[in-house]
Amino acid sequence: MIKKLIAGFGYAIKGIVVALRTQQNMRIHFVAVAVVTVAGFLLELNAAEWAIIALTIGSVITAEMMNTAIELLVNMVSPEYNQEAGRVKDIAAGGVLLAAVIATVVAVYIFGNKIFDWLV
Repeated sequence: MIKKLIAGFGYAIKGIVVALRTQQNMRIHFVAVAVVTVAGFLLELNAAEWAIIALTIGSVITAEMMNTAIELLVNMVSPEYNQEAGRVKDIAAGGVLLAAVIATVVAVYIFGNKIFDWLV
């Protein structure tokens, strides 16, 4: 049982590595994570703010991973052009966009308030 559990974590880590190596948007998201993390330390986010930022980051990364998995699966089952397959991929990409826009709004609110307080 423990061996299966450890193997499962290994497969999950392998999936993250594959996504980072093959998906430009995933690399962009991880650069954004680094920037947000540094900014969070510099602006001294409190525990609640860190929690909100962490959940927001998690939602974007998770959405990107699901989008990548959906795209790979759709390409596998429908290698030729198919309008419905394209719609599936568009909807998955829309989910990532929505998560990223919401994350941006959250970041602007949290960091904007911190910057405003710092300037005043």
